[in-house]
Amino acid sequence: MPTRRRMLVQAARFAVLAATPWASHGQGSVQLPAPKSLPESLQAALQKRQPLVLMVSLDGCPFCKIVRENYLVHMARDEGLPVVQIDMQSKAVLTDWTGQTNTHTALIEKLGVNVAPTLVFYGQGGREVAERLVGLSSVDFYGAYLDARLATARNAVGR
Repeated sequence: MPTRRRMLVQAARFAVLAATPWASHGQGSVQLPAPKSLPESLQAALQKRQPLVLMVSLDGCPFCKIVRENYLVHMARDEGLPVVQIDMQSKAVLTDWTGQTNTHTALIEKLGVNVAPTLVFYGQGGREVAERLVGLSSVDFYGAYLDARLATARNAVGR
């Protein structure tokens, strides 16, 4: 989908979302898959010649919901973008980049992430290949910021 068209579609989605009371945004929201192993998730992404996008989320965060449901879910479904999600308060376990088992909370602390949502873009060897996308400061420009980081990350993985 061309960038201009995607931005218009995203703006329309946000307009619908913004017209809905915030209280309805908590329960029943769409979730992205939680990784069991970051190295395995990255390997699957690299086989598609894509970066792995890690979303750091917080349960009940309305901004996380906007990013997830208006950008990432659609990109994962329509473009095959490999996206996984970890939660700031989750005790779920996963294998981190060092091969150690960690909770989501401990990994987020190691990554130095303290704002939700934060998107981290990974390439070969578990290296970050684009600047992190932290928070949701401007819905008007979020799609453009995300597209720019994805272009940088995709170039880094050879797509």
